[in-house]
Amino acid sequence: MRAAAGLPLAAGVLLHAAAAAAQGPVGPPPPTSASEAPASAAEAEVTEATPGSPRASVAEYLALARDGRYEQAAGFLALSQSDRGRGPVLAERLKAVLDRHLWVDLELVSGQSEGDRSDGLPAGTERIGAVPGPAGGREPVVLVRRQHGDAGRWVFSPGTVARIDQWYGALGDRWLRERLPPALLRPGPRELLWWQWIALPLLALASWTLGRLLAWVTVGLFRRVTGRTRAAWDDVLVDRLQGPATAAGALAAALAALPTLALYAPAERFVTGMLRAFGLFVVFWALWRCVDAAADRVRESGWTRLGSSTRSIVQIGERLAKVALVALALVAVLSELGYPVAGLLAGLGIGGIAVALAAQKTVENLFGSLALAADPPFGVGDFVRVEDFVGTVEAIGLRSTRIRTLDRTLVSLPNGRLADMRLESLAARDRMRLACTVGLVYGTTAEQMRSVLQGLEEALRAHPRIWPDAVVVRFKELGASSLDIEVMAWFQTSDWPEFQLIRQEVLLRFMEVVDRAGTSFAFPTRTVHLVGGDAPGRDAAEGRATVREEGGLPPRGPA
Repeated sequence: MRAAAGLPLAAGVLLHAAAAAAQGPVGPPPPTSASEAPASAAEAEVTEATPGSPRASVAEYLALARDGRYEQAAGFLALSQSDRGRGPVLAERLKAVLDRHLWVDLELVSGQSEGDRSDGLPAGTERIGAVPGPAGGREPVVLVRRQHGDAGRWVFSPGTVARIDQWYGALGDRWLRERLPPALLRPGPRELLWWQWIALPLLALASWTLGRLLAWVTVGLFRRVTGRTRAAWDDVLVDRLQGPATAAGALAAALAALPTLALYAPAERFVTGMLRAFGLFVVFWALWRCVDAAADRVRESGWTRLGSSTRSIVQIGERLAKVALVALALVAVLSELGYPVAGLLAGLGIGGIAVALAAQKTVENLFGSLALAADPPFGVGDFVRVEDFVGTVEAIGLRSTRIRTLDRTLVSLPNGRLADMRLESLAARDRMRLACTVGLVYGTTAEQMRSVLQGLEEALRAHPRIWPDAVVVRFKELGASSLDIEVMAWFQTSDWPEFQLIRQEVLLRFMEVVDRAGTSFAFPTRTVHLVGGDAPGRDAAEGRATVREEGGLPPRGPA
C-alpha cells in the first residue's frame, strides 16, 4: 500500500522528465521581453523573417554556435583587425553570455530587413536585450547592419564585441568551461549542458545524503519533545515521518545547491519545476504517513473492540483517505509539470456525480455505518429495542445490521435508516426496574392495609440485590374493583434471566405478606340485582336488572 502511493507520483515525475527530454519544452508562458524569453533560441520557429533581417541573422548565429561551428558563427561578429584571429573564441564566449543572461526569443526580434524603425534607434541599429556589466548595471547587446556581398547582413556591433571578454569573465562557471571537453559544453535535452546532465545524479545523491543527516537531527529533536508527553501517538507520528523528513531535507539541500550548476533560463525552469513536483510528492507522502498513524491509533483504542465490522470500517476509511490523497497528488503533480488537468478534474467530477447517483443507497448505508461506528449505540450481543420489536444484535455490517428477535426471526435493517431511528440498548442498563400494582379486595381493613404496606417494603429491602436508594411502596388509589398499591424498585443486575428469577422470588414473598395480613388479592367481579315489577305475580324476568361490580366479594342475591 505504501509503495502504491509513491509509485504513481514518482512515475509521473520520471515520465515527464523522459517526455520532456524527447519532446522539448511543454507549454512555457509567453515572454514579455527579449531578456525574459523562455523558449530556446535555436529551436524557436522563425516566421515571416526576411533573410537579411536581424531575426534571421541571430537565428543563424545561434544555430551555428549550438552545433559548435564557431568559425562560421564568427562571421556574425563585427570584428576589428586585432580580433580577427580570435573570432571563434569570441563567438563561443558570446554564446555562453547570451545563454546565461539573455535567452533570446526570436519572435521578439525584428523580422524586417531594415530592422525595427519604431524603437527610436538610428537606422541600421537593433537592440536585442541587455546583460549584466562588470560595474553592476545592464549593458545593451546591439546589432548593426553591414553590407555583405550584394545584400545587407546584421552582425553584432563593434561595441558589443568589445565587451564580450568582460561579460565572459564575470560568468560564475567560466573556470569550468575552460577545463571541460567541448562535447560536454554542448546543450542536451531541455537546454541542459551534457555536463549538467551528468552532475544532476551526483547532486541528487549528495542532497539525499545531506537530507538524511538533517532528518536525523530534526527527528531526534522532536523525539525529545514528544518523549516528555504522556500521549503515545505523537511518538508514533514522529517515527512515521522520518522518511518524508529525509526527502524534505534532500529537497532543501538540492535547492540550495542548484545555483552551482549555472543553469540556463529554460533549464532552470525545468529543474525547479521538477523539484516543486517532488516537493508536492513529499507533502502528500507525509500526509500518507499521518493517515497510517491515525489509523493505527484508532485500531489500538477501545473504539474498535465493538466488533469486526468496526475494524472493517476503520480499514475502509483508511483506504478511502489514501485513494483521495493519491488522486489529489496526481492532479497536483501533473499540474505542476505543465499538463492540463482541467479536463481531468471535470471528468472526475462528472464520474463522481454518476457514481454517487448510482450508488446513492450504498453510500447512504456506508455513511450510516460510519455514524454508528463513530457514536455506537450498541454492540454485537446487546439486547436492544428498535421501534416496535426487541432482540439481540447478531452482526453489524457495512450495509446493514442484523437483529435476532424473541421469535427467533432475523431482522436486517439498513444502516442508513438505522442511524436515524430511535435505538434503545437494554444491555446498557446498570440496574433493572420492578414495577407492578398489587390489588387487594375491598374487604381489607385499614390495619390490614398498613400491615401489607410494611410487609411489602420489608420484603423488597431484604433482598440482597435491591438498590436501597429508591424503594416505592404506596397505597395508590381506590380502584374500580380493588384497593391498589403501587410498587416500584430497582435491582442491581443487568442480566435479564437473573432479573426474572429475582422478580419471581419477590412476587412469591408478596403473596406470603398478603396471606399473613389476613386479606386477599382482588379480582374483577360482577353482581346482578333483579328488581321485580309492580303487579303481583308478574314474571321476574320482566323486571329491571341493575349490574354492580365489586372487588373480590362473593355475589349477593340471585346471580
